[in-house]
Amino acid sequence: MTDARGNARPNGEAPARHTPGTPCWVSLMVHGLEATEEFYGALFGWEFSPGPRQLGPYVRALLDGREVAGIGVLPPDRELPVAWTPYFASDDVDLTADVVRSCGGTIGVGPLDAADSGRLAIGSDPCGAVFGVRQAAANPGTAVTGVPGTPAWHELTTFESARTAKFYETVFGHDEEPGISADPGHITLCLDGRPVAGVHGVGDALPRHRGPHWTTYFTVADADDAVGRVLRLGGRVLEPPRDGVHGRVAAVADPEGARFALLRSPR
Repeated sequence: MTDARGNARPNGEAPARHTPGTPCWVSLMVHGLEATEEFYGALFGWEFSPGPRQLGPYVRALLDGREVAGIGVLPPDRELPVAWTPYFASDDVDLTADVVRSCGGTIGVGPLDAADSGRLAIGSDPCGAVFGVRQAAANPGTAVTGVPGTPAWHELTTFESARTAKFYETVFGHDEEPGISADPGHITLCLDGRPVAGVHGVGDALPRHRGPHWTTYFTVADADDAVGRVLRLGGRVLEPPRDGVHGRVAAVADPEGARFALLRSPR
């Protein structure tokens, strides 16, 4: 789980432009914006500033004044899941949206202009996993990585990995990591040899009530301590902390049910 945004800057600051196909932003749509700000502010130390008015009630999450994520309000007349959504960078979001459709995916929102956030679209792959596409304008997206409270990785859980990976490879120009994984159902998507995301096919083990979905991993200083904070703030622990090849990981959910993972990388 390594970042693949191009040439990293000192102190975890991401470059001004994200290479097309790399995760460049993550957003969450919720019912209660104020309560959600309180939860993530206490968990990750985020502060918040107003976002583009074109996105409705929407705020940008900041760490030391630098943007890391966005949080908006779900339309009251639509039954949509509360979930974190990764966005992939594109030089031409309209063209990317056309490729998504031609490969069997759908575009549910946009493409639309969102002030200095650029041009956006939200779609789903042929199995139904939701993702975003973002064409940068003045605001390139996530401006800091590698420090606690920032996105570290994105993992897709789906029925079958090989066919699904081909969709993302065609749409975003990803390659598969060479070599044989210890888990034959797992594929690492790369750009120029750098890992950018994972695809995990679990077959019938995929929960039917959830369907294929992306999970965002956030860096934390201590996974066990972060899990304790999640519980004190009204969230839930879905999978307790465990040690893995990429570090210590836990799966949790916020008070509205949005699922995400906490990752403490090896020292």
